[in-house]
Amino acid sequence: MAAFCKDDFGPGFLWGVATSAYQVEGAVNEDGRSPSIWDTFSHTPGKIKTGENGDVACDFYHHYQGDIALIR
Repeated sequence: MAAFCKDDFGPGFLWGVATSAYQVEGAVNEDGRSPSIWDTFSHTPGKIKTGENGDVACDFYHHYQGDIALIR
């Protein structure tokens, strides 16, 4: 795998990031949250090879203040 640095992309290249709530939020059964399509899918036996789901994920729901502080 080749290593890249910021300069490899040129001066006009803009970096960005993205994620989805399912990937980071967690808190699957809190504050009236109802199941999403992904909750249902990931809890269906045989759909996810390793049986993992996003019930806890990165637990951003409970750690958002510290996570945002890290971004700053």
